[in-house]
Amino acid sequence: MYERDELGAELVQAMRTDGTDPAGRVTMAQFKKALDEGIDAVPDAPDALVRFFAVVDEVPDWVDFELVERGAGVLWRMGRVSTDVLLNLSLIGSYRYGGPADLLALTGALTSSKAMRRLGETETWTHAVAGAGGMRRDGQGFKLTVHVRLIHALMNDRYEHNGRWDTKRWGLPINQTDQASTLGLFNSILLMGTRFLGWRVSAEDAAAFMHLWKYVGWLLGINEDWLFDTEREQNAFNYHVLITQSGQTDAGGDLTLAILEGESRVDRGRLHPLRSWYARARLLGILRFFLGKESMRELRIPVGLPWMVPAVVTKNLAASAVLDRTAGGRRYLERVGARYRQKRINLLFEGARQQIGELPL
Repeated sequence: MYERDELGAELVQAMRTDGTDPAGRVTMAQFKKALDEGIDAVPDAPDALVRFFAVVDEVPDWVDFELVERGAGVLWRMGRVSTDVLLNLSLIGSYRYGGPADLLALTGALTSSKAMRRLGETETWTHAVAGAGGMRRDGQGFKLTVHVRLIHALMNDRYEHNGRWDTKRWGLPINQTDQASTLGLFNSILLMGTRFLGWRVSAEDAAAFMHLWKYVGWLLGINEDWLFDTEREQNAFNYHVLITQSGQTDAGGDLTLAILEGESRVDRGRLHPLRSWYARARLLGILRFFLGKESMRELRIPVGLPWMVPAVVTKNLAASAVLDRTAGGRRYLERVGARYRQKRINLLFEGARQQIGELPL
């Protein structure tokens, strides 16, 4: 919890350098140019920038891009069920514990508009990671992942030194433990949650899915000792992290309420009041299914009945057991999944803009 991404931290220090050392200072424009066009495109690139891209541009020997692409296809085909798990089990489920939730609250993520924008950014990133060739050097998934690494390092530097973050209690703002456990929410926890909701995943597809996120984790600067090939290894790690978590703080409930409000307002199409009611009821039902009554009460959110879960499970069983077993069916699921994810991203950002417009000046 007191270990950081040192490569990212070194780059940030070079970006924070004042004008007394112009040769050593890294600008955001230089970073973006190196990310988009390669480090050779940056004239007289500062040493910190050269060292950073020398690492991220070097593909580890263990990376198998055929497996990466297969894992990306698994994410596409999951479609809405992956969103159900990432939102309810991975994200809101993690708000039951202090630390990362408190950092999010410190950044001002407690309004529904900011919550929706953050969800939109996260789903844009996962959308890019799963794109065809997305994790190749010129792919959008690669570029956004490296950009996220820089953002993490910038946030760590900002809050570690501004006196507002309790490092003794929580560790570094963005530390190796939190980063590695967050990665677990995107790989083995996502696989586990989709299975609970009826989606069948073969052992081969699960291995490819883990491989995809292992490379993503490596690009994010997570310690390679904490990047796993199998669900069993990842789940064992997740459990060790789980039993050492701090108790819930007020930030978790506040963040959950912001998401509930935002999700119920995100789609302003036809029959908005009815769609809003259904979106909220569906979200609360799946939360009840995953978290149980006690956790929902701790998060200060209404406890309802998971009445739609049987229908969700039935639909997912049919799609994964029938369509996902043929080449044509898989292509169909990937097209449907891509359309769903892009539509949701658009709605999240549009909803965030509308809600910001409604706030008093």
